[in-house]
Amino acid sequence: MTDLVVPAWAWGLLAGVMLLLISIDLFAHRGDRVDARRRALVWSVLWVGAAVVFGGFVAAYFGAEVAEQYFAAYLLEKSLSVDNLFLFVVVFAALGIPQAEQRRVLTWGIVGALVTRGVFIALGAAVLHRWHEITYVFGAILVITAWKMLREDNQPSRLLPWLERHLPWTRERAGHAFVVRRNGRWLATPLLVALLAIELTDVVFALDSIPAAFAVSEEPFVIYSSNVFAVLGLRALYIVLVGALADLRYLRYGLSAVLAFAGAKMLAAPWVVLSPIVSVGVIAVVIGTAVVTSVVATRRERRAGVAPVSAHRTSPRPGP
Repeated sequence: MTDLVVPAWAWGLLAGVMLLLISIDLFAHRGDRVDARRRALVWSVLWVGAAVVFGGFVAAYFGAEVAEQYFAAYLLEKSLSVDNLFLFVVVFAALGIPQAEQRRVLTWGIVGALVTRGVFIALGAAVLHRWHEITYVFGAILVITAWKMLREDNQPSRLLPWLERHLPWTRERAGHAFVVRRNGRWLATPLLVALLAIELTDVVFALDSIPAAFAVSEEPFVIYSSNVFAVLGLRALYIVLVGALADLRYLRYGLSAVLAFAGAKMLAAPWVVLSPIVSVGVIAVVIGTAVVTSVVATRRERRAGVAPVSAHRTSPRPGP
């Protein structure tokens, strides 16, 4: 661990900024209006701008090296969070959640993710502080995860069918309600099933993304603040990319390469030291290459009159 000293007021500033941004977002998106893609794109730019501004604060107070760690962790978490978007598509399609209600589910899901990731980061930092050798375990986990991501075709989370089998629920929606009372018993609505599936799967994703963040920084403040801004912009990013996600066929390989890089960096730390700015460059190049090659391949197939290959299966499953 480094000797970075984070004053209590810096944590308070982060909490205040987080609450302010969430409040502004909720106020701007009140009601049942569905966001247009252009409006969501504006919000995505604003979320990225907020992350950059906070990075400026980190640079001004903690120095350029810590700011590089922040931006590397932010870019890493932002890239890996795209995998969550595929899950959103699958869950919403399977449960028939309309667009007007998807925003509400994602809002609560993001709030829950901020809490659970904070817990994971605190635990990870405590373990690293006591047993620094755990970095090799984290590194091995990331390399194994990267290999599995390459070998396995990404499919919808198994948590969703498990919840449908074990959670008393009804396929009928009841407005904005997450639970309803039917025949004297409380039942979950599709909104609650979707929320639980998203929350639980985010926990699984965090088991990969949090160790990956520790590959570029061991400072809880840096990792959590980067997570905060990466997660807060997920809902707007989902609306922007929802129509294009199926065409990003090579993104899985890019994410796998990023995880492998983070794992290798941890395993080789005693012999090879890479600056955070190098990590930023590697992540940006890998993800950018995966996206560009996916778009080029899709456009080439469409010009040739061939149906593009989908990155993920997103068709809804039959109801119970």
